[in-house]
Amino acid sequence: MCLIHLPRFLLTTFIIIATVVTAYGQSSTGRELKNFDIDWKFHLGNATDPHRDFNYSIANILAKTGDAANTCIRIDFDDRSWQTVQLPHDWAVSLPFANVDNDDVGAHGYHAVGALFPENSIGWYRKTFTLAHSDSGRRFVLRFDGVFRDSKVWINNCYLGGHFSGYGSAAYDITDFIHFGSKNTVVVRVDASQYEGWFYEGAGIYRHAWLESFPNVHAAELGGVFVHTATSGDQTAVTVETRVVNQEIHPAEATVSAYVTDRDGNKVAQSPEQSLSLATGKDGLVTQSLNVAHARLWLLDDPYLYRAVVLVRSGHTVDSVKVRFGIRTITVDKDKGLFVNGQPVKVHGVCCHQDHAGVGSALPDYLQYYRVGLLKEMGVNAYRTSHNPPTPELLDACDSLGMLVLDETRLLNSGLEYGGEFERLILRDRNHPSVFMWSIGNEEWMIQEWNLGKRIAQTQILRQQELDPTRTCTYAANVGNVWTGVNEVIPVRGFNYNLSGLDAYRAAHPDQPIMGTEVASTVSTRGIYEKDTVNAYVPDYDSVAPPWASTAEYWWRIAAARDWF
Repeated sequence: MCLIHLPRFLLTTFIIIATVVTAYGQSSTGRELKNFDIDWKFHLGNATDPHRDFNYSIANILAKTGDAANTCIRIDFDDRSWQTVQLPHDWAVSLPFANVDNDDVGAHGYHAVGALFPENSIGWYRKTFTLAHSDSGRRFVLRFDGVFRDSKVWINNCYLGGHFSGYGSAAYDITDFIHFGSKNTVVVRVDASQYEGWFYEGAGIYRHAWLESFPNVHAAELGGVFVHTATSGDQTAVTVETRVVNQEIHPAEATVSAYVTDRDGNKVAQSPEQSLSLATGKDGLVTQSLNVAHARLWLLDDPYLYRAVVLVRSGHTVDSVKVRFGIRTITVDKDKGLFVNGQPVKVHGVCCHQDHAGVGSALPDYLQYYRVGLLKEMGVNAYRTSHNPPTPELLDACDSLGMLVLDETRLLNSGLEYGGEFERLILRDRNHPSVFMWSIGNEEWMIQEWNLGKRIAQTQILRQQELDPTRTCTYAANVGNVWTGVNEVIPVRGFNYNLSGLDAYRAAHPDQPIMGTEVASTVSTRGIYEKDTVNAYVPDYDSVAPPWASTAEYWWRIAAARDWF
């Protein structure tokens, strides 16, 4: 199995805003998920001039809760002159290009953003909304699927928290700070001065935002329902794990039930209700098994999706959560490679960055489906999210169109910040049938060979196995002839480019599955057959390998001849 690294090639760009609004239980007592993308106000700040940054760093906003001082954080700040934008929004893509030879500028796609351009590197967002008095007594969570980067969030002059990385989702419980029946103001400060990757990263609230509400007794907001399957013969056991949280001020009694429907909404399995007693501020886990006979499997050429619906009752139905899932079995064999539903599958994969020509990192939903569809036409069956957690809509597209996904975290790091990022990634994405394996990191050459890297990897592996025992994980190592460090503990050894050490490693580690996590870099333009320096086109046939990689023809001969690779 092999994954090729594709550069950000130009594709026809469809500028389409396809807003997805999902609602669960559209009643005053159920769960509601509302799209929060529309009508934000935006203005650039300044990373070095406090006055041009709306006095942010010189006003005393930290001394007392709710004191926003003379800043744009104030609920009554006049933002009528600010630009009105819709999310997803990437302010960097419209900035001019900078003719500067600097890693910082290069990581921002050579746009004039980053530490050298303080006037373009801070962005302020404001949004107002109202909630009815009748909504009081419910919980409200504001969720951002991705903000690049180092964001801080306030509501009604009160600081909610911040999120360091530009790739993971962040959620804030705003219940205690809401003004019911009058205006509420959310303010987000985004600092894109520092980059995380070596690829275009954009700037701003570049993924969707959501306002979710539910009763005080509810399924957990992140990872509250986990659906996984096991098939034997013509019978499939669908396991539904539901974590219920009690945020009432008194103990609560609840019941949990689940049922499964096919694509057309026909009920094919149902569980009995299971009782649960919850103390104040505590949670409990309910595990239920439902049997589906003669299930239609999720296949690469027939990606059939079922729905699991969980009902939480406390006197009446207080919460309802619907999860799309596929019935499929993934097996990684040390001698024969990858199997999907018992059938051998050679991975024809690509490593893809998330940005797209014309829109930067702020992709409309339809473009995710368009890109995955093009890749399938090209013969691709697997997608590596290089080198960061993806937007959820990409995984939805891969679920629907039949594309395997190697889901990757940003850094090999088990500390509070990035270790938490990895945990949230798994909890968020583990219901997607397209995800066939997790990646705990990529080319961490400072630590990957040493005991330090081994210890970090071991912690991440154990956490992955705890949160998702249905899958395994790999690590993309760019040193072929080094066997120590991360490679000592990683369940599936990943090779990046250095294939010369492949056979020797296999001989010394016959019980460890091996995959090509990044084996060639196709420096070419699809459909172009001659070099065109004016339009920056490179011929489709990559007859000359870049200095860091091999050609596709070279690595594919290696992969095709080795079942275990």
